[in-house]
Amino acid sequence: MVSDRIYINAEDMDHRSLNKAIRASTGPCTVEGCCGQRFLASGMSGRDIIFRGIPGNALGAYLNGGTLTVEGNAQDAVGDTMNDGTIVIRGNIGDAAGYAMRGGKIYVRGSAGYRAGIHMKAYRDKVPLMVIGGKAGSFLGEYQAGGLIVVLNLDRPDEKCVGYFPCTGMHGGRMFLRSDCRDVVFPPQVTARPAREDELQELRSMLEEYCTLFDLDSDTVLSSPFTVVTPDSSNPYRQMYVPN
Repeated sequence: MVSDRIYINAEDMDHRSLNKAIRASTGPCTVEGCCGQRFLASGMSGRDIIFRGIPGNALGAYLNGGTLTVEGNAQDAVGDTMNDGTIVIRGNIGDAAGYAMRGGKIYVRGSAGYRAGIHMKAYRDKVPLMVIGGKAGSFLGEYQAGGLIVVLNLDRPDEKCVGYFPCTGMHGGRMFLRSDCRDVVFPPQVTARPAREDELQELRSMLEEYCTLFDLDSDTVLSSPFTVVTPDSSNPYRQMYVPN
């Protein structure tokens, strides 16, 4: 039998006491009045937690399963080094979302700051996915070693979908950008090309959960051109991520 949802008032609580209260709760939990508390739900698994307010840096760091939902904006380093689970942000996120992310999913309805997906990696059946509904700031996918990053640019599709220096040092994984990217400058070690039909079908399956969560029509989302970005250089960083 599933427990009734537990409500925690985060006002006047620091991050340690708030995390202690979250860990002590059983079943689904709603945290109200968040205001910058860091490291919330870090290292947790198997939980269903809703956050109201603005959680601080490193929400869901080292997350190992479960679902975290933020009903507004979140700060930097959402999903830092997360291993599994789902993080849903109904607003915008700050910088370095998904830093060194190695599994699980991050779904953002709004935009992301700088360095989203930096050092994202994949291993065997662990293929992390980050979907950004708005725009992404500079250095998107910096040193990306694996996984999938999708930027949908839904709100202002006539504007540039990413900032400066996307894919700098990228040596693994893929990126899907909802744009023809004629106004985007990519580094020489990647290939940016229009998505093929089979890739769009794959993308449709990846976006099914995202579109359901945010009440979007997948046909409308997929009606615009997509650019696929992949690394094409010899991999100078391979020894950092793959055993010899």
